[in-house]
Amino acid sequence: MNFLKWRERALESLFLICALTAIVGVLLVFIFVTIKGFPIFEKVGVLKFLFSLDWSPSDNKFGILTFIIGSFLVTAGALALGAPMAIMTAIFLSEIAPKRVQKLVRPAVELLAGIPSVVYGFFGILIIVPVVRTLFGGSGLGLLTGWIILAIMILPTIATISEDAIRAVPKSFREASFGMGATRWQTIWRVVLPAAKNGLIGATILGMGRAIGETMAVLMVLGNAPIIPKSLVGPVGALTSIIALNMSYASGDHQTALFGMGIVLFMISFFFVALIRLISRKRS
Repeated sequence: MNFLKWRERALESLFLICALTAIVGVLLVFIFVTIKGFPIFEKVGVLKFLFSLDWSPSDNKFGILTFIIGSFLVTAGALALGAPMAIMTAIFLSEIAPKRVQKLVRPAVELLAGIPSVVYGFFGILIIVPVVRTLFGGSGLGLLTGWIILAIMILPTIATISEDAIRAVPKSFREASFGMGATRWQTIWRVVLPAAKNGLIGATILGMGRAIGETMAVLMVLGNAPIIPKSLVGPVGALTSIIALNMSYASGDHQTALFGMGIVLFMISFFFVALIRLISRKRS
């Protein structure tokens, strides 16, 4: 009996250590990035760093608003393309598809999540860029290409979580709807989706966080110009791609500014996680 109690306490301690490791890991990353990046806020000023459009490290100009706007433009377009497709995929898998079809489609969707981002980047350069260049002109590297690639990348994340949210809707809701004479599509549209609304919103926000934090694929297809694009095919820079592009040779204030971008990205991710937690709390 004493051995069983000792084993339970040992397991509890092990689980506690694992949980604390995650917390400590996040804190260490945040502290490291803050220490390395905070000096740029003192030197340039918070408002000028966040809200200036001038980015020219050689002239000691470190305004990152262009890249913040670029990140949100790329993310918004990717969500507009990818979220509806992902939710429709989730509806198909959970409400419509026969089991044989589910066994084929679900692994394919999950496989998309396992493909390395650099492979998506190669796919964008070799396939999407020539198509965009032919249809719309320009170099093919830019906002539209980034939308398409990121839409594909966030699809499995949103689809998987959305499917779980839809399946969590009690079966009695569907039976009551059918009992009142509603069709399958009416039941899905007017009963199932409203009941799963919070889960669908949470999945979309999680996909947004996935999109805004993506680095390698957007680095390869956006063009990475420090300008606000004037068209859908114009080049654009995102926070993550500029950090990856500049970090290998940056030094001094330039490097500090890149870590400052890291702080901004960390705060954006924190906001998304907090928003998901808030939605989950309302759902429960």
